[in-house]
Amino acid sequence: MEYKVVPFVASIDPKKGNSNHVAEQLEDLIKNFTNRGWEYVRLESVSTFIQPETGCFGLGAKPGYTTTRQMIVFKK
Repeated sequence: MEYKVVPFVASIDPKKGNSNHVAEQLEDLIKNFTNRGWEYVRLESVSTFIQPETGCFGLGAKPGYTTTRQMIVFKK
């Protein structure tokens, strides 16, 4: 069995966007891969730690932080 993992980042216009727009974007992505022979498995959240930046002599240093990304899993 073969798997494909694709990042999913929804884009919403803050003035007129809503959760329906997010659902439509996800649906379109799933349909696109289904048409290419992939079967949707699930949507996964992946937590990632972004390493801190020390900057030059401590100037411009940025602390590390954790972020979450959404990944769509397909199989063939």
